[in-house]
Amino acid sequence: MIRLLPASKKNRSDLLKLSLLPNQTHFIESVEDCLKEADALSLWRPVGIYDDDTLIGFAMYGLWKKEGDHGRVWLDRFLIDKSQQNKGYGKKALIALIQHIFESYGYDEVYLSLYEDNTVALNLYKKPGFSFNGEKDIHNERIMVLKKTAFQSCL
Repeated sequence: MIRLLPASKKNRSDLLKLSLLPNQTHFIESVEDCLKEADALSLWRPVGIYDDDTLIGFAMYGLWKKEGDHGRVWLDRFLIDKSQQNKGYGKKALIALIQHIFESYGYDEVYLSLYEDNTVALNLYKKPGFSFNGEKDIHNERIMVLKKTAFQSCL
């Protein structure tokens, strides 16, 4: 069963051991960088992704209240450890994470950004209904949005 546990003193050292394959590292910041960012900006919610008690990945999400008309909820980081890839965890973890985000914030949309040449992530994000909205972020990554209604119809 997929579980999300907040980053804490108890699991921080394990989270810092998570890593990606060499050809993936330019797509996302390290877990260490993410945790430093979360320490500096309290809006970020870093979590470990677990299959029962086994740590398989990491994610970070948060609400930017001053974006858009009423704020935007961002799924800012999502990764499955290189030792746990190709085991079917990506889709399961993403769905559990999205459900958690919708329940936590009560918003009807979740945003993320990615480099378009990150085709593995792009294909993964399209499965639950993320689609490009025509915007780019400050790093020139394309922004995708998932509407709650589209997500619910994909389950």
